[in-house]
Formats: sequence, structure tokens, C-alpha cells
Amino acid sequence: MKTRMHWTEIDPEAYKAMSALETYVRNSSLDKKLMDLVKVRASQINGCAFCLDMHAFEARKIGETEQRLYTLAGWRDAPFFTPQERAALALTEAVTLVSATHVPDDVYNEAAQHFSEKELVQLLLLIVTINGWNRIVVSTRTETALRP
Repeated sequence: MKTRMHWTEIDPEAYKAMSALETYVRNSSLDKKLMDLVKVRASQINGCAFCLDMHAFEARKIGETEQRLYTLAGWRDAPFFTPQERAALALTEAVTLVSATHVPDDVYNEAAQHFSEKELVQLLLLIVTINGWNRIVVSTRTETALRP
């Protein structure tokens, strides 16, 4: 795989705009481990190797377990996730696959049971942001760096 373009160099303002959204999400009140789970799950669905590598690495740095990362794609059948995390992961999948799911009421309502209205806004922005990064990185074929 060869990078198609270095979009951040071609249009730094575009990168600045995406980074501003990322900064908002990072500074939200959402739990950092939950945020990484959402980022990894959306990146799994979107097949974004760059983001999978980055966010799994970041999740491990803040104490996320290998077991939970390894079973994340099968979170519905794994006993390692809290009800709040399950609600966030279901919403992540529904929003990521919005053209197929149209975000069903039961998924949205379950998330609303576990997050305040402000947190729900933050969660939706988190999901939108990681999907945006995934789509840019996959489209431009941004290469994953080798880690030592």
C-alpha cells in the first residue's frame, strides 16, 4: 500500500479543522478508556489500520487490557464490558453504519439511559470524529508507522 496523498501538507487548514473537533472530543467529560474503545471499534468496522494501531496503542498506555481489546469486535458476547460501554459500542456501530441502521430508537434510547444529554452529544461527536478520521486515512491510504 502506498500513500495516495499527504493531505495534512496539501491543506493544513483542513487538518486544523479536523484537529479542532478532535480537541473538543478529547477535552470532553467522557471516560478516556471508553473513548478509546469507541475509536477502536469504529476503526475496526471501517478497516482503518492506521487508527486501529494508534488507538489500541493509546488504550494500552492508559491501562486498557489486552483481553478487552482482543474481544472488542465480539463485545456483545464478551463479559468484560460494562452496561455503559455496551450502550456506547452499540451506538458506535449504529452511527458508523448509519446508511444501513438509521440508528434505531432502541440503540439511541439505551445510550440515553447511560449518558447525560451533554455526554450523549459528546459521544456522538466522538463517533463522528473517529469516522471522519477513518474515512480520510483510508481514502488517502495513510500508512501505519512501525512501532519499536
